Amino acid sequence: MSEDRGPAAGLSDGEHLSVLGYEDTFNRSMSLWANFALGFTYLSPLVGVYSLFAVALSIGGPPSIWWIVIVGAGQLLVSFVFGEVVSQYPIHGGIYPWARRLWGRRYAWMAAWVYIWAMIVTITSVAEFGSGFAASLFGIEHTNDSTLWLTLGFLVIALAINFTGTKWLARVARIGLAAELIGVIGLGLYLLFFQRKQEFSVFFDTMGVEGDGSYAAAFMGAALAGLFLFYGFEACGDVAEEVENPARRIPRAMMLTILVGGVSALFSFGGYVLAAPNLAEIVAGEDADPIPGILEATLGAAGAKVFLVIAITAFLSCVLSLQAAASRLLFSFARDGMIPGHRWLARVSPKSKVPTNALIVACTVPALIAVLIWANNDLLVPITAFAVLGIYVAFQMVVLASLRQRLKGWRPAGPFSLGSWGFLVNVLALAYGIFAMVLLSLPGSTGDFFTDYVVLIGLGVVAVTGLAYLFIARPDRKSDAPSDDAIAVADEIRLRTDATRVVDVH
Repeated sequence: MSEDRGPAAGLSDGEHLSVLGYEDTFNRSMSLWANFALGFTYLSPLVGVYSLFAVALSIGGPPSIWWIVIVGAGQLLVSFVFGEVVSQYPIHGGIYPWARRLWGRRYAWMAAWVYIWAMIVTITSVAEFGSGFAASLFGIEHTNDSTLWLTLGFLVIALAINFTGTKWLARVARIGLAAELIGVIGLGLYLLFFQRKQEFSVFFDTMGVEGDGSYAAAFMGAALAGLFLFYGFEACGDVAEEVENPARRIPRAMMLTILVGGVSALFSFGGYVLAAPNLAEIVAGEDADPIPGILEATLGAAGAKVFLVIAITAFLSCVLSLQAAASRLLFSFARDGMIPGHRWLARVSPKSKVPTNALIVACTVPALIAVLIWANNDLLVPITAFAVLGIYVAFQMVVLASLRQRLKGWRPAGPFSLGSWGFLVNVLALAYGIFAMVLLSLPGSTGDFFTDYVVLIGLGVVAVTGLAYLFIARPDRKSDAPSDDAIAVADEIRLRTDATRVVDVH
């Protein structure tokens, strides 16, 4: 029995794919660890912690670190549900094909439309944040012009690497994984053990952020510290047809991404809090960008430069992983004829075996958004604000569709299965998702309508345009891709698995 014929699955990768109605046309050169590295560098705890450290402390104080634990636990439940789905459907595209096979074409079209735009905006955001590190490393003045060129540099370099094929994607993802682990765990432990200025009890000290009100409101306001961090693990499933034995390996990779990412973020966030010589100023909102100062104070100028190299590597790897995941989702969408220009977007390079045209789109649209931000720097926040909520909405559309199939009698047939625990985990994952979306949707309190409701406004624009295209162009009628077939596919997999076992025994 070969490696890709697990005893629970009984089917080779090609046989499993044929059950789902597709041919095995990609190079399966991605291992478990490369797949994990892809999801981890997409999740990027370094990017998440650096981006929201000051904001979280100024809103919720040091106890805001506990959101990393709360959200990590909730997203782990979601990864269990995704694990069962991808184990039965190890096909390119992740969110889109999962939603289609669990519910239907129109439902999947909306899930993918929201998710595609959320991913594209996230690509721009990560490249924009990374430009600051690059400017500091090379001694470039951080202006609007330099930000634009450095952002475009991140996007083009990532595109060039993605063009070379899955092997180079996997190599750079592993390098990015190493950079992330050094940058978050290694540095976090160093700060924790050798540069500690605060007591551990500080993580239970609100330091007065609640003012005269309740701390519960302040703590809820700091939820973004965790909510922004824990997505990206689904990218492991976006490249399913390029992974050997994906039905077994991708669920493991997704869970590893959450667990290792959560531990990394805890070490990093906690290390910065404990090493901060001016923690009171950060909590008071007087230091809006405290991490460079903490690094200078603890590592010195030379050490801070080394960290910048590590950070830039992590940011580049994150952009690379995001582009790869977005391109596979676009390819999956196009392969089923569900998007304008689908024939062009569905082309796969015969040499590199990657969807090059979809990759071009995953680079070009973020570049255009970067130009808009260059023209008006104030657009960065309103353009990116809906991304986190958009991604959570797409996630929960899959979780809800999975629960719907379970209520109809679906028993997941992949080698990864929760068994009798599946229904309870699915319900808890949906409850967590609703809780997270409510937190993300809460309006601000600045008094400016656009600023306070920008998250809902952004999501509303994407949803309305998606619905308009869906009901005017009816892309769901242009595709004969299978849908709402979870029970039938599970029965077919079990039938073929039993037949394979009989052949193996004899």
